[in-house]
Amino acid sequence: MAGNARVGVDVGGTFTDLVLHDPCGNRVLTGKLLTTPEDPSIAIINGTARLLQEAGMAPGDVHSLVHGTTLVSNAIIERTGARVGLLTTEGFRDSIEIGRETRYDLYDLFLEPSRPLVPRFRRLEVPERVSAEGEVLLSLDEEALAAALRRLVEGEGIEALAIAFMHSYRMPAHERRAGEIARALYPHLPLSLSAEVAPEIREFERSSTACANAYVQPLAQRYLDRLEGSLAAIGFAGRVYIMLSGGGITTVREAKEFPIRMIESGPAAGAMAASFLARLCGLDRVLSFDMGGTTAKMCLIEGGEPHHKFEFEAGRVRRFQKGSGLPLKLSAVDMIEIGAGGGSLAAVDPGSGLVKVGPRSAGARPGPVCYGLGGVQPTVTDADLLTGRLDPFYFLGGEMELDPGRVKTAFSETIAKEIALAPEEAALGVERIVDETMAAATRLHLAEKGKDPRGYAMVALGGAGPVHACALANLLKIRKVVVPLGAGVASALGFLVAPPAIDMVRSYVARLETLDFERINGLFAEMREEGWRLLTEAGAGPAEIAFRPSAEMRHLGQGFEIPVLLPGLVLSPSDLPAIREAFFASYRARFTRIMEESPIEVLSWRLQCAAPARDIRLGGPGGAESAGLERAKRGLRKVLFESEGWQDCAVYDRYALPVGARFEGPAAIEERESTCIVGPGGVVSVDALRNLVIELP
Repeated sequence: MAGNARVGVDVGGTFTDLVLHDPCGNRVLTGKLLTTPEDPSIAIINGTARLLQEAGMAPGDVHSLVHGTTLVSNAIIERTGARVGLLTTEGFRDSIEIGRETRYDLYDLFLEPSRPLVPRFRRLEVPERVSAEGEVLLSLDEEALAAALRRLVEGEGIEALAIAFMHSYRMPAHERRAGEIARALYPHLPLSLSAEVAPEIREFERSSTACANAYVQPLAQRYLDRLEGSLAAIGFAGRVYIMLSGGGITTVREAKEFPIRMIESGPAAGAMAASFLARLCGLDRVLSFDMGGTTAKMCLIEGGEPHHKFEFEAGRVRRFQKGSGLPLKLSAVDMIEIGAGGGSLAAVDPGSGLVKVGPRSAGARPGPVCYGLGGVQPTVTDADLLTGRLDPFYFLGGEMELDPGRVKTAFSETIAKEIALAPEEAALGVERIVDETMAAATRLHLAEKGKDPRGYAMVALGGAGPVHACALANLLKIRKVVVPLGAGVASALGFLVAPPAIDMVRSYVARLETLDFERINGLFAEMREEGWRLLTEAGAGPAEIAFRPSAEMRHLGQGFEIPVLLPGLVLSPSDLPAIREAFFASYRARFTRIMEESPIEVLSWRLQCAAPARDIRLGGPGGAESAGLERAKRGLRKVLFESEGWQDCAVYDRYALPVGARFEGPAAIEERESTCIVGPGGVVSVDALRNLVIELP
């Protein structure tokens, strides 16, 4: 019988972060170790065993483990997924390759398109046709379907199958029947039906999502089976849950069936942790800044909830070029991800002679130069070490000693030599470049939403986040930065505070004045039943599940729609004025003006299903509160700042800082998984939750 403790695990490109919460003892323990790219489950098992040993607990004391991984996104980026076959409606074999017929860069004569995951010779057509209204125009040819299946499986050796028929979001019977035939002929073949993976309008995006789901299904199933087996081998008897891209958690069974829904599970966890902290601190408008070893993620959080989106691009040919990737229809936390992490590689561009930082990363192997694991090209972490921001003897709490001599040599022989600066000045330049890169991307992200960063507080997370948070906040003119205790592993905390939740969607296109409310209420009833079933399976109490309906709406003739909250789960013609006003309010918030006379139409109907997250109490009384501020001081360390030059920074032990403490920068506040750097003029206070609250000049 499993106990009450819960473990959250975030497998990143460089580090694997872990958090253990013991509600009986009100304890939160953290851990961080290098990711094992050859098999991520190795780091998970080793880290979990170590945390349990520190807590004096056995694997049987753990109720559940919540996990997020980059496995799915890596498989699509690196093209290491399964051999997939696609069955589609006769005449639509090439729709996933034709796409939207747009160019993501109009002026590039040598434009490289995003290749579909299924090559043409593994895409076969089947006679069948359904109209946009759901009327069967041509019945499914089952004999032709069986012949196409045999050709794909026995002739082409496919490892997974996707089925995407025209307008199946409107009438899925043909896809379901095709699925039944496929399962009868080949029971062990992983299968993805587009009407189940993404039951939404827009043929290209729906087919692309189904293919992507099939592409990663075998890989995800093997990985999750191996993880469950490895956990069972050490005596773990609890449940394993998986973080979804939208910030909710689900069962392993559901993750195996729809693995594409966890493509952004790791980054989403950081946003959920920041949302949790924002609610605890009473902050209504927050910019979450999560900088790890490989990337930095920014997310807007308003009213204690992160922004969401329902379209995502994976495997971009140009990493930050919209339109260059594979479009996916799924719910995801709306954030920007930048190739700017502690492991981001720095070098002088031979063409321009300018220093470039990222997006390539040293990863966990070989890692930054200072790790001494074979890295030779300087990284952001190396720059942070050379400028005094990191203590070479207290990295990971002293478990991993860094080599500043090796770093100085690497800078001297590369960047510093090529731009004729001292190694430390070159390192400072690398830091400024990465900070400016993050600031520019954040400004653009907020501008697209009509937001001003000056009206937000920043919550800094990740191993490198607290190191760069104050510098980034200054560039964005943000005056308040909050750094939680355990910021370096806060994304793993996000797994434990995320609610069991899922977003359901159905498409039904109609103008407001012609809505069929009986049909709409039937769609919501269907989604409510499915969401209720999935969440109760994930451990939610049936009476605790809440439902929030919304619709995607637009003016007639527009190419894109906006989300609009609906007044209830059961709608009637009397709700039309409220729906119309809700659309205008959402439209005005985005575009500052409305067009009252223009007709309005609805494309899709959504239902967010969520249960309350488990409560985790942070802070609280302990030895640190009774200690004085002077006892938290470890001494002084020279740190190089851009405007002030080398400064004597007071170094503080994060765990010994008392609640209510207040001091001024320059300062370095160290904990096992991260270091917070506060420049001259910054004022730091420790609140009741033991967060560092930094007021910048």
